[in-house]
Amino acid sequence: MIKPEQDAFGQGVYDYFQGGKYIEIIERDDGYIGLSVGPTVYFAPPSEWSSNKKAALPLIQGRVLDVGCGPGRVALYCQEQGHEVVGIDISPLAINTAQLRGVQDARVLSITQASRKALGVFNTIVMFGNNFGLFGNPKRAKWLLRRFYGMTTVDGRILAESRNIYKTDDPEHLAFHEHNRKLGRLPGQLRLRVRYKTMIGPWFEYLMVSPEEMAKIVDETGWHIEQIFWADNAVEYTAVLQKATK
Repeated sequence: MIKPEQDAFGQGVYDYFQGGKYIEIIERDDGYIGLSVGPTVYFAPPSEWSSNKKAALPLIQGRVLDVGCGPGRVALYCQEQGHEVVGIDISPLAINTAQLRGVQDARVLSITQASRKALGVFNTIVMFGNNFGLFGNPKRAKWLLRRFYGMTTVDGRILAESRNIYKTDDPEHLAFHEHNRKLGRLPGQLRLRVRYKTMIGPWFEYLMVSPEEMAKIVDETGWHIEQIFWADNAVEYTAVLQKATK
């Protein structure tokens, strides 16, 4: 798990919650450095969420697992709607912030530690905030999707958000896509870390995929893409993954 001195993301959202300023820097392992969308997104009320998220909200049902819950915006929404919800995140300070904001069941747990034994059974798994990316790579995604199949009810669904990285004309991103192709990787396979003030988080794998790539990953895992909701920018989208009929 993340050491306290590595919890750059968690320290940032905690400071922001306490009234401080948080500028989140994302570093890619090819040396590219950029700013994230910012902490206001992590704390925004549902009325300010992107259109793809809003469209998917009515599909949340029953007991909910919020994967990569951060400071708890989705978990809090689900609680307010009367759902039992478990939020998980690898950042201890993000989980602490979620608890301070009122999330009743928030746990320091990585996506690879999520299991039926550890967490129970869910009707809905929510992966907003491009958190399909937490699957890391196609192989791990298939493994975890099969595990999620066993953690969900017969009518269970996953609301998985990703970003179609092909919709860019940025030469640095396009060069990175080509670099990945030469390595036999998907263009959207990333290795990232978060920086905040003097803190540097650990490197982690992150996966951004087009809907077509997501469909290939989902194939033969027990799930299928039933519906896709696009954001107004036509780049971000939420896929509704439903259990396949046997």
